[in-house]
Amino acid sequence: MSAPSRSTSIDVNDQRPLESTAGSAWWSRAGALLIVMTAVPAAVLVVPNMMSYVVAQAVRDLGLPAADAGGMVRAAGLALPALLLAVPLAAVLARRVPAPAVLIAGLGMVLAAELGAEFAGSIPAIDAVPTIGVLRFVEGLGAGAVLPATLVIAWRHDGQRGRALTALWAGSLAAALILAVPLALYGIPAAAAPFGGSAGRPPVDWRAALQPYPWLGVIALVVAALCAPLPARTALPALRRIERTQLLLPLAPAAGFALLAVVSTYGWPPAAQLIVAGLGLAGLVGLAVVGSRDAAAGSPLGFAVVALTAGVLGMPLAAPLAGLISTELGPRGVPLAPYAGAAVAACAGALLAARLPATAARAAVLAGHGLAVVAVLVLLATDTLSGEWSRPGPVLAPLVLLGAGLGMALAASLRAAGLGPALFGLTLCFPGVLCGYLGIAPLQVHWVDAAIAAGGGAGDVVAALTAAFRVWLIVAGVIAVLLAGAAAIAGRRGRSGSTP
Repeated sequence: MSAPSRSTSIDVNDQRPLESTAGSAWWSRAGALLIVMTAVPAAVLVVPNMMSYVVAQAVRDLGLPAADAGGMVRAAGLALPALLLAVPLAAVLARRVPAPAVLIAGLGMVLAAELGAEFAGSIPAIDAVPTIGVLRFVEGLGAGAVLPATLVIAWRHDGQRGRALTALWAGSLAAALILAVPLALYGIPAAAAPFGGSAGRPPVDWRAALQPYPWLGVIALVVAALCAPLPARTALPALRRIERTQLLLPLAPAAGFALLAVVSTYGWPPAAQLIVAGLGLAGLVGLAVVGSRDAAAGSPLGFAVVALTAGVLGMPLAAPLAGLISTELGPRGVPLAPYAGAAVAACAGALLAARLPATAARAAVLAGHGLAVVAVLVLLATDTLSGEWSRPGPVLAPLVLLGAGLGMALAASLRAAGLGPALFGLTLCFPGVLCGYLGIAPLQVHWVDAAIAAGGGAGDVVAALTAAFRVWLIVAGVIAVLLAGAAAIAGRRGRSGSTP
């Protein structure tokens, strides 16, 4: 069978293979699996900004004034805005040119920026702060190219009867969102805890905060180069103009939101930042629901809203918890076992959702949101005054519930989505991460400022951070319930919108 021409009318939501290529032997699908399991974590690990843990050492090493510390932390945070801008563009590009080429180019950008971080501040003629900002921005652009390319590759290797690879893509995304910050903290072995929990450690090489795991990028790039050319089971449907428009639709609001997020770090009061976060989240939910009306972007189970849920609840819940633990135990003191358990649960939940009957998929989406709400409730019930959050046992259950819930909801909603709706949903995931960060950060600033103004010491600051996190847990639980309802609404509209 010959591939259809671009002028042929094609339903982009049709799951039937348009072209069978070389039978797609098991080794070809195994290669696609290796790509997903290495490239997705390598991309998401770009997001965490660990500069605050090493900024004091960086300022001393470079001989910069203390006033430059804030600019250095801000520059290191440019990876996330760059990533959310790159995803819509890369989603279109991965439909027009071979996805393996987009994947390799993105991984190459990530790796080049990480290797370039070794020389940040080493060239006297180039200021360190702009260099850090450029490197982190390039990392974010590369990561933003990797994620849609891996989704396209997984989709092409799944074919008509199975959705195991796309389910594992969903599970690996949920797992990486939860595990990224603890891994990034663990990659700075000599960093001191902010409030003296690891005093007496030797000075840290602050550049490790910019590239904690460059070897992971090398592995992902090698795997991509070796496995990406393997034949797939399903040829890509032609990219229609309406689909291209839908994929690029989030670009303008994402750019404006990213700009506001960066500008708000220049002395904006916490209340103003919370307003930006609330308006941004409302806009993203509206975009997901309205976009689901169209056959090119809608899915019967509201994948766009579920991807937004994963962004808001994944890293913005797991990261502050890891940060709280690190205040007393140091970055390497954060127990990795609960987060690793959550990562395994995310993949297991995704595979379970892929095995369920099609009639149970909608219930699985709601059940995934429910597990996330239960995870929030369990964290709220944990005794923080006795240091329960610093031990692996008490945080294992809520993190596993969170991972299983996000993995299940993502995979269940993705199984009924065509490639266009799947890519559209991905474009909303990382703006959701930014919304979550803009929700928790002002709360922490407000509580910490109040503790310092009252003359409190290090213990009072940690208590303030804990109080802020507990408030954020309540807000996140409410958001999870609202997004579950939005997913149901988007799913109904997506189903009606895709009906001929």
